[in-house]
Amino acid sequence: MAMLPNALPHLTDDPTGKALGLDLPPGRLIGPADEPLLWYADGPATPQDWLRLAQARRAAGLHPVLLGGARELADWGLDADRPSYPGDHDAEDVLAEFWEAYAEDELGYEGGEWPGLALAPALHEDPDRRAAETAGAALNEAPLKGARMALVPARRSADIPAVIGWTGPLNHENDVARLCAVLRSWEDRFGVRVVGLTRDELTLSVAAPPTNDEEALILAAEHFAFCPDTIETDLHEHAKSLMGRPSWTFWWD
Repeated sequence: MAMLPNALPHLTDDPTGKALGLDLPPGRLIGPADEPLLWYADGPATPQDWLRLAQARRAAGLHPVLLGGARELADWGLDADRPSYPGDHDAEDVLAEFWEAYAEDELGYEGGEWPGLALAPALHEDPDRRAAETAGAALNEAPLKGARMALVPARRSADIPAVIGWTGPLNHENDVARLCAVLRSWEDRFGVRVVGLTRDELTLSVAAPPTNDEEALILAAEHFAFCPDTIETDLHEHAKSLMGRPSWTFWWD
């Protein structure tokens, strides 16, 4: 997988990251010594930690993310050798493939054509500010209550799951980089940021949620293709829930 230079090895001899312009709390590196997957805080995050660590993206190409859930990180089965590179995949091709595979059986859309990608609404919120707000709120409730901060060397927030070799969607897609290609598209169209991960759940902040019924319905189809388990009722009900919503959560069975 194509990657940017990894700044994390610098933290081996400089654990607070001062040479990188950072002031990190106590934490540890996860992964091979010469190419760590992430930096992981020793203690639970506070609502202020996201803003405190967000500067690491600008200073060292390290993106913040919350890692939490009931299972320990050692039990997540991270496999950085599995994913390909998100930039090698087309988001619409990935979604259309899943739509064709599942829409008829699970939604009853017999012969229903893939509706295409939802149009991007106007961006009125700063995506990074929305991410900080979402992260702060997420710490107060499941699945990210008690989560810890992590920093991941990635080209963009959307690539975080592929860079660390996250296997949460393994029952749906063997190559999480294909799903990261969709996250890149959502990042471009909806100001999405990857805010949190558990063993099998993904939390995104959304700076530009859909603002009309038609586009919300098309986006609901994207959500279904991305993660069929996220549709608890039907596409129309799910579409209603997306209007003005500042975060999305996905869970794979």
